[in-house]
Formats: sequence, C-alpha cells, structure tokens
Amino acid sequence: MGSEKPAVLVVGGLGFIGRYLALYIHENDLASELRIVDKVLPQLAWLAPEFEDACSKERFVQADAGREQAYPRIFDRADGKQFDFVINCAGDTRYSQPEEVYQFRNHAMSIGLCKEVAKRGIPVYVEASTAMVYKGSGPSKESDKTDPWHNLAKWKLKVAEDIRNIPNLHWAALRFPHVYGEYDSRYFAIGICLARTHKFLERDLELLYSKDLKVNTLYVKDAARALWTVAEWRRAQGSDPAASKVFNVVDHNNTSQAHIGQALSEVFGLKVSFLGSLVSQLAKLSLDDVVDDMNEETLQAWADLVEEKKIARPGPISPFIDRDMIKDQNLCIDGTLFETTTGFKPERPAFNVDAVRDMVASYERMGWWP
Repeated sequence: MGSEKPAVLVVGGLGFIGRYLALYIHENDLASELRIVDKVLPQLAWLAPEFEDACSKERFVQADAGREQAYPRIFDRADGKQFDFVINCAGDTRYSQPEEVYQFRNHAMSIGLCKEVAKRGIPVYVEASTAMVYKGSGPSKESDKTDPWHNLAKWKLKVAEDIRNIPNLHWAALRFPHVYGEYDSRYFAIGICLARTHKFLERDLELLYSKDLKVNTLYVKDAARALWTVAEWRRAQGSDPAASKVFNVVDHNNTSQAHIGQALSEVFGLKVSFLGSLVSQLAKLSLDDVVDDMNEETLQAWADLVEEKKIARPGPISPFIDRDMIKDQNLCIDGTLFETTTGFKPERPAFNVDAVRDMVASYERMGWWP
C-alpha cells in the first residue's frame, strides 16, 4: 500500500468514542475513504455540530453489524476494493442488560466482523474493549489474571479470547478505563448530574467506598487517537501473528475517587465525602435498595430542575445510577506496554477540574444542562 492513505471503516461510528475517532480521521485527513456504520441514525444520536461533517450522510451507512446479511452494505465499496482498516467501536455498553444481549451484541457481533475481515483479506482489525476485566488491585498489566466485573466485561473478555482462534486475522485490541470528555453521557456524566442535583437539594454528595478507590481515566480524544495509533502500528507489523495482541491504554493520573470528588466539589461548591469501607460494606448488603433510594430522590430532583429551566429536550444525560457501575474494585491499569510499543502518549495526561468544567460547558452548548 506504500504511503497511500488507508480506506477506513469505523463500526459503531456514532458512539461516544466512535464519533471522536471519525472526527480525528476527518480533521486530520488521514483516510482515502472514511465510512461510518451504526444502527442509530445521525439525527437520533445527539451529535454536536462539530461532528456533522465527519459523520455526514455521504460517509454514513445505517446497518446492524450484528447481522451477517448486513455485511455487503457494511463492507462493499464502489470501486470493488477492500477497506484497509476496520475499527470496531460498536457493542452494547449499557450496564445490567440480560446476558444474552451482551452475548449477541458484543461477542457474536465482534467475532462475526472478525471472520468477515479475515475472509476479505483486510489487513487490520482493531477492537475497542474494556479494562474492567482484571482480578487484582492493580496497576494491572495485560498478562495479569482476569475476573470480569460484570456480564458486559465477561463477553468483551470472551471476544479477546476467541479472536485469537480466527485464521488470517491481523488484529489488535485496546482495553480502556473510564473514558470521559465533552458530550459524555456515561460514568462521569452521571457523577456530574448527581453533583448538580445535590447542589439543588442543598445536600452534601456522599460517595460509596473510600477516596483511594481507583477509577482510572482516559480523555476521549486520546482514546480516539490510540485507536488510530494501534491501527497504523498493526499495519506496519504485516502478517506477524505475534503482533496480534491486547493493550491497556490509560492516562498518567492514576485517577481515584479523591480526584473526582475534588473536581466536583470545586465546580459545584458542595461538600463531597466518602462513606468508607465499613459503611459501604453495610450498604452492599442491600445495594439494590440503596441504589433505588438514591435514584428515586435524584431523578425527581433532576426532573424538577429540567422543568424549572424549561428544557424541552434534556438530552442523554441524567443522574441515574446503575447497580453494575458501583464496584468496590480498583480500576487501575498499567499502560506502559502500549506506550513503549507504539510511542503513544496521552495529550491530556490527567483528569482534573477543567475536565468537569469542559463537560458541563458541552452540555450547556447542547441545551441539555439545567
């Protein structure tokens, strides 16, 4: 292929990481052709204006990558050639779904794509995955023992195991910690919305477990750049089977709940405290009740705020807590292997108070923020 720009297929290209990857490729003119595939239409994906060009209808194909009959629409190109990179950011990332949902939408979907990539002789396949698979307290390396935290992680881990058995597939997978950034509607958005509702209720924000609990992080633009970095690196390794491997990617902050609490406290002007291990252990005995009580109170407060501010389309953010996201486990990973192997370095090395301010500002721009 020489120095020719690769033709790139991004599956799950309207997801949080996928849209930033599409934006990175588009803004830096990295691809000879960019195709974005997603089940969701762009009009329904809560896209901010800066993504409109990268995710335009000329580049977008609506298709369910979990269904083999959609493969011709996904993979076939007008010139009859194959794509050079297939980067998979798709899958169901919602917590607490039935196990068969993850089995189909994450595992079966990824393995099906991998087999199609291998059959078509596409040089590079990249899988976006999760770091919530390690057993120890960390920092966990790629070779450390695994014990998936929930069914979502279980089936993502199964992909990494089964992908190794597909002949003629030249792949790499990245395990991400909590990925944050503008327009996020997941883990950090929930924390920010919780802080907003507690400020509204004039109450302290109390978090389960200790301030030292690790919740490692990566800025979404760095996550996108990491996917591109590993795709280029994997292409350079050719058909070497030893180059098909899993990498951890993480910033240099070793983020803990203390960092998050400090940032939320500074932005919202409220006290953030941690219940510690003893109270948290008691709470674990009835965690469903604790979560239900918190959701009942904060969702009502959020609804009141939205109504008070006359927000017609509140967007995808809310303070709703899912039981699976509350884990007394250190999300603490070692990203050394990826950085030394590929030369990658995060451009935003630390989660801090500016990250929270930037996220709130992004919600305000979209008219979601009460």
